[in-house]
Amino acid sequence: MNMQEIKELTEKEREEKLSDLREEYFNLKFQLAMGKIENPGRLKYMRRDIARILTLKNGQPEAEAKPAESEKKQEKSKKTADKK
Repeated sequence: MNMQEIKELTEKEREEKLSDLREEYFNLKFQLAMGKIENPGRLKYMRRDIARILTLKNGQPEAEAKPAESEKKQEKSKKTADKK
């Protein structure tokens, strides 16, 4: 699940999805402990999906916003270079 798909969900759907993911993650961790897990790599992607939902829920800036910050730094360094 990517960030765009998560953004398209309503707040209630996000909460339900988060609950489902956490429950499924718990079950997979239990299977891992018992040694009966079919695809242990799936845990990694579940953690990422949970983190994406929580990031959007907490209102943290997205990774897409970072280039704008670097542009501001470039403008600032350009201004200081012009002053010299």
